[in-house]
Order: sequence, then structure tokens, then C-alpha cells
Amino acid sequence: MIFELTILGANAAIPAHGRFPTSQVLCINHRYYMIDCGEGAQIQLFRHKIKINKIHAIFISHLHGDHYFGLMGLLNTMNLRGRTEPLYLHAPKGLQEIITLQLKYSHAVLNYSLHFIETNQEKSVFLFEDEKVTVHTIPLLHRIPCCGFLFREKAKDKNLIKEKIPIDLPIAGRIALKKGEDFEHNNQILKNEDYTHLPNKRRSYAFCSDTVYLPSSALIEIIKGVDLLYHEATFTHIHEKRAAQTFHSTGKQAALIAQEARVAKLILGHFSTRYYDLSPLLEEAKEVFPNAALAIEGETFSVEE
Repeated sequence: MIFELTILGANAAIPAHGRFPTSQVLCINHRYYMIDCGEGAQIQLFRHKIKINKIHAIFISHLHGDHYFGLMGLLNTMNLRGRTEPLYLHAPKGLQEIITLQLKYSHAVLNYSLHFIETNQEKSVFLFEDEKVTVHTIPLLHRIPCCGFLFREKAKDKNLIKEKIPIDLPIAGRIALKKGEDFEHNNQILKNEDYTHLPNKRRSYAFCSDTVYLPSSALIEIIKGVDLLYHEATFTHIHEKRAAQTFHSTGKQAALIAQEARVAKLILGHFSTRYYDLSPLLEEAKEVFPNAALAIEGETFSVEE
């Protein structure tokens, strides 16, 4: 089953050095979730062959423009491309007013419904679920209300030991065993533990957008042990004071968060325009947390079952 994160943009503030502002798409078992929608997001979707009308929900971390200025154009293009399925927008208070105003004064009518769900930036709360995944907010500390998002696969069925399953076992029996139940077949009780393996692990992804460095905090508990962590790394550590002043983090600080939370892999993003060459950010992170990578546009990060 697929669990893939594709980077569409990872720059801070403005497009620069061939990089777009923050935007990415998480694909879980062929269901697509967009996270932030900076300027140029739809261009990147087309470039990387992600079908825009397959996006089921969009999650906006905060209302600084580099995280949502691409949204209005994307919504309009979805309409022009014939979307009829509802779209769910999870964002801070204010986005609904912004989008409604733009639609009003452009005399635009969408042929699909928008559902706005306000996020909570003060504490981690349940936000969204479907048959594939649950999503909780991750409180962050930035200049304006901001939160990240924790995506976690739902509990999976157990795996059948196919060579042990009776040929004539009905579908109901297979389903029962996969659900962890015993099943009576031909006057015999098939013990679940004898016919199944443990389910594949529940994969997880934590998106930590703009935030000041938050060591030994509630953040660590929320993201502990995730398979994949995206954490902003706006500056190198020689600009630590500037990072604190602007409520951002450094590459080293992102790595320290990954280390403390014992995550499997770290992705650095939200790069300041002062850096044409991003290698110093990666180098300082790897000194602390070796399994780190840069959020390079078009790259896909996969988590195996």
C-alpha cells in the first residue's frame, strides 16, 4: 500500500532560486491530501502529474501568504476541470472569509461544495478521518496562530497465512480472521493466532510548519516515533538569533527535535531566500541526526509497510 509524500514547494516567503513556497501532497493508499498551498502550487501539481481533482482534503497551517496564496487559483482550476466532489479545507479562522470574498468580487460560482473546518492552534485535537487515515493538529509557536498536522494510518487488518487457510473457507471466515476473530468452519474452531500474522505497521507523518524551536515540549510527545517528520529549517545555526526573532528554526534545531522525538526520518524545509546552496542546512542537521534530507521539489519520500 502506498504512503508517499511529494514536495511541491519548500521555500520561505517568496519564490526564489527556482524554488516555490511551501506545498506538498501526501498520498495514502491512492487518497490524496494537500498540505499548505503556496504560490505556484497548481503549476507544480501539473508538473509532477498529480491530478488536482483527486485531492480529497487540503490542510493549511497558517495564514501567512507563502502557505496559502496558491489556493484561490487552485480552487478555480478545479472548477474549470469539472470537479463535482466536495472539497474539505482545514485552516485557521479567517480563510473562509478570504475565499468567500474573492469568490464574491470575481462573481465566481464553484460547481462543487467547499467545507471549511477551523483548526485549533492551542492544543492537539482530532481534526479529520476517513477510511484510510486520522489527522490531528500539532500546536506550533509562530508570529500568528499556526499548527502542524499529524497523519496516522488507521489500524490495519491482520495478514492471512494463505497456505494454511482451508480452500473452502467462505469470505465471511476470511474477513473474521483478518479482523482478529476466531471462526467456526466444518465444526472446527479456527483459532485466529494460528491462521494470521500481525498486521502491517501503522505509518505516520508529521508536518511541522513555521515554528520557533520547541525542545522538551508537548510537540515532542505528539510526534514521538513518527516514520517521517517535516520540520522547518529556515536558517542555518549561525543565524540562530534571527531564527528566534522571527519565530523560526535552524537546521540544527530541526535535527535536535527529530533526535529527541526519535523519529525515523527528518525532512528539512521552508528555506530562507538567503540560501541559494542548501547544503549547509543539511550538513548541520546530519551532524545531529544523520537520517535527514532536504525537501527538494518533485522528490517523493516513501514509507514502507
